[in-house]
Amino acid sequence: MKILTTFCIALLAAPAGFSASSLTAQQVIDRIKEQIAVTLPENTVDTFKAGNPETPVKGIAVTMMATEDVLERAAASGKNLIITHEPTFYGHLDKTAELERQNDAVLADKQKFIADHQLVVWRFHDGWHKRRPDGILLGMTKALGWEKYQSTTQLHLFTLPETKLSDLASDAKRKLGIRIVRVVGEPDLKVSKIGLMPGAAGSQRQIELLEKSEVEVLVIGETPEWETVEYVADAATQHKHKALLILGHIPSEQAGMEECARWLPTFIPEVPISFIAAKEPFWPAK
Repeated sequence: MKILTTFCIALLAAPAGFSASSLTAQQVIDRIKEQIAVTLPENTVDTFKAGNPETPVKGIAVTMMATEDVLERAAASGKNLIITHEPTFYGHLDKTAELERQNDAVLADKQKFIADHQLVVWRFHDGWHKRRPDGILLGMTKALGWEKYQSTTQLHLFTLPETKLSDLASDAKRKLGIRIVRVVGEPDLKVSKIGLMPGAAGSQRQIELLEKSEVEVLVIGETPEWETVEYVADAATQHKHKALLILGHIPSEQAGMEECARWLPTFIPEVPISFIAAKEPFWPAK
């Protein structure tokens, strides 16, 4: 299934006679928390990032990242509650004090747009990962078409029919609709044992997975290049059977939030819910 990279697709139309005032943003989030039924860490980032939680919800936009572009498309489609997986304000904790002190124009314009359009932004990161199965991993597995190859005990591991590393990269690029996939390893390396770790799990966890005999190729979102990338480059030079696919952070988790947009209408029937794909920020130079 190719990830949508154009305008949002409505997954559920509002019932006839629906009044937006019957459901607030806070009530929506309370339902989500009840459904996932997990214990969030005390310092969870799953909090409101902008707007008034008591705002009546006209519609919900689900996205991987609440970029300016996503916010504009959400507002244009009549959605005023934005559920985002990743930060809105350029840092994991969405702290804005330093940028505000610097009178940063990009931050100010984004905050103004949110306020002018009475948007509410809530982050759904920790809970969606802690849900079982992990919502991001579930969506990505479906998008890649790897369900029948997934380990039943270690859901991050897959055993695919043997293929060349270059073909595996091309297949992931096509299925996910990615413009740029970066690869570390020999293009003709024959591989079948795959580890999938979307997003930016950190080099320690990435390398620990690569150390496993069950992993020949690790598929990730991003990593510092002097850490996991260098580790795999050295492994390749040493003729070890290891490789790395770097999808980019947004493409590596986007299908997981599309999965979220399919899940929410099962218990939030009152308002229209749409998935809005965040655009891949990189493009290949010619």
